[in-house]
Amino acid sequence: MDRKLIFLDIDGTLVAAMAKPSLLVTEAVCRARENGHKVFLCTGRNMPIIGKDILDVGFDGVIASAGSHIEVEGNVIFDHLLSEGVIQECLSVFHDHGIFCRIESPEGIFTDPQMEEFLRTAKPNPENSELIRMQKEIEAGIPILPYKSYPHRGAYKICFTSTTLEAVEKTKEFLSDRFGFVVHPYGDSTHCFNGEIIFRGVDKGKGMEIVCRYCKADLQDTIAFGDSMNDYEMMDRAGISVAMGNACSKLKKMADMVCESVWEDGVYYGFQRMGLI
Repeated sequence: MDRKLIFLDIDGTLVAAMAKPSLLVTEAVCRARENGHKVFLCTGRNMPIIGKDILDVGFDGVIASAGSHIEVEGNVIFDHLLSEGVIQECLSVFHDHGIFCRIESPEGIFTDPQMEEFLRTAKPNPENSELIRMQKEIEAGIPILPYKSYPHRGAYKICFTSTTLEAVEKTKEFLSDRFGFVVHPYGDSTHCFNGEIIFRGVDKGKGMEIVCRYCKADLQDTIAFGDSMNDYEMMDRAGISVAMGNACSKLKKMADMVCESVWEDGVYYGFQRMGLI
């Protein structure tokens, strides 16, 4: 197979929530690179919480913070930090509508204290890998800092949780001119609606385009694996899009193919099926 650029989401794709990469998935990434393909992480996580166990697998680069920070072979090639004025404006809108927030900045993750308590009691839809991951972070003691420690120097992304979908819809009146809203799957009944806002023009798909330009590669030579709605733009632009077996239904419908679930080492078998390894 001709050289491909492969983009892998982390949570729900490369690994189950807060788990370590499996031996088969690690083997798949290593063998694909040995065969001349380039493999990149493409994640909503910011750099401080991409674990060493994941990075040690070995990748050619990272698209982090849903496209806001990009590194290739150790070089930062793109970094889009929202100004502190914009961050405070967004926080004000969310808080005025009773919505709790989580700020992801270069220094780490900072959250409203109410959000952590809210997450502890939430019952996520099985397709909502983002909410499951945030709950696992709390259980694992991942260092999520209180908002009072936030250094106020700008951030990449704001995640939100709300008790009603109506409150989220109302915030769009103030922010949707500049931000795309991603609301993760919530099923038929829930008291927790979670998602994130991503600055328009900065997303995983745009990040993939930036990497392709840097590597002098064509978008048609890309393959993207994902499971949640913040992977939509990445998969929409990819030459071949692959939804995990555990992906949300909307992503499965738009994907070129569906592989096994994250618990069944779907990345490994997807690579194998496409002749990457």
